[in-house]
Amino acid sequence: MNLTEVIKSRRKTLDISQQDLAEMAGIGLATIKNIERGKGNPSIGTVSKIMGVLGMEIEYKVRQTI
Repeated sequence: MNLTEVIKSRRKTLDISQQDLAEMAGIGLATIKNIERGKGNPSIGTVSKIMGVLGMEIEYKVRQTI
């Protein structure tokens, strides 16, 4: 799953509307709609706020190369 699918799926699992998610994350409704449609280019900060509301976290790690 890509980020768009993860956010939309988790929001629906928690039965949170796009409007409620936007308000809880402190971002605009248009931003949520654009992310879920795969449009726009949200900042890491915006994604982090959304993930926090959804009870998720972003993990940074170094990719292994061979």
